[in-house]
Amino acid sequence: MTELRALTSVRGIAAWLVVLYHIRGGIAGLPPAVEAVLAKGYLAVDVFFLLSGFVIWLSWHARLRDPAAIPRFLQKRIARIWPLHAVMLAAAVALALLLRTTGRTDPAFPFAELPLHLLLVENWGVTDALRWNDPAWSISCELAAYLLFPLLALAADWRKLPSVALLALATALLLALHTAMHGAASLGEDIPRHGLTRCLTEFGTGTLLAALYLRQPRAIWPASAALTTATAWAVGTPETLVAPATFAALLLLLALTAGRPGHPLEGRRLHWLGEISYATYLSHFLLWKAFKLPLAAATLAPPLIVLYLLLVLIVSAALYRWIERPAQHHVNRLFLPRQGEESR
Repeated sequence: MTELRALTSVRGIAAWLVVLYHIRGGIAGLPPAVEAVLAKGYLAVDVFFLLSGFVIWLSWHARLRDPAAIPRFLQKRIARIWPLHAVMLAAAVALALLLRTTGRTDPAFPFAELPLHLLLVENWGVTDALRWNDPAWSISCELAAYLLFPLLALAADWRKLPSVALLALATALLLALHTAMHGAASLGEDIPRHGLTRCLTEFGTGTLLAALYLRQPRAIWPASAALTTATAWAVGTPETLVAPATFAALLLLLALTAGRPGHPLEGRRLHWLGEISYATYLSHFLLWKAFKLPLAAATLAPPLIVLYLLLVLIVSAALYRWIERPAQHHVNRLFLPRQGEESR
């Protein structure tokens, strides 16, 4: 599959929205209006789930019609997500042990739950709170989606369905998410309970969007849908109903317009932020904990916030270059690679 560079850039933007979401309460003097915007940063995870289903369907749906390709698919997905997760979990353990040596404890570091986090099953309904490295909850849910994806690829060939049926299925999935989260004020509420459903329904919707994208519909259709759902959201329609639909329509619109000359999301710098986005996403939360630890302050002045953000950028680049990519290549080489395979 030829990379859609704009989608990679979106991953980078989404990762930094999550960063700002997590630190917003620690920024001294942050205007309430800005904090209110940053408080919606958790919705970037919904973009991740949709993007993941979209890209994986484009890359793998045809190959997985052959069951013999399933082990290779799972190997590549584990190579993509687990090594860096393991490194960050080790960093969390080191931080927990450091706290213990200084007579402090953090309830976010329960050693009894550590095996669940190591196996990336912590958000499969077996825990009641986000612990250790909080952002990894979504990676746990992504792993569940990866394990189920070959079954979807074998059981359903979206290429054989008319576009109206694909739209109906996508609508049904997002309605199912809204129904499952009945009573929740936001998509970010009670993640241990709703996170897996949130991931699987949006990942599934992403696969349907990819099938629609391959038919190259006119961009006016997703643009109109995005405008309609965004308007409904603005006038008070529940977020759990319209936010995923808005992001889904925008994702399809972005994919259809990607590659055009002068596209603002295809610049080299934004694309690079997208490439290191997984490292940004997994490292920033623990870095924030460690950064604040010696400062002993509830909020930090803007210069310190800038220093922290620069640290996240540097660490993300280093993790990507010296841990994430080499480990991914090493795991993928455990078996003979097939010629022409995608690196994703």
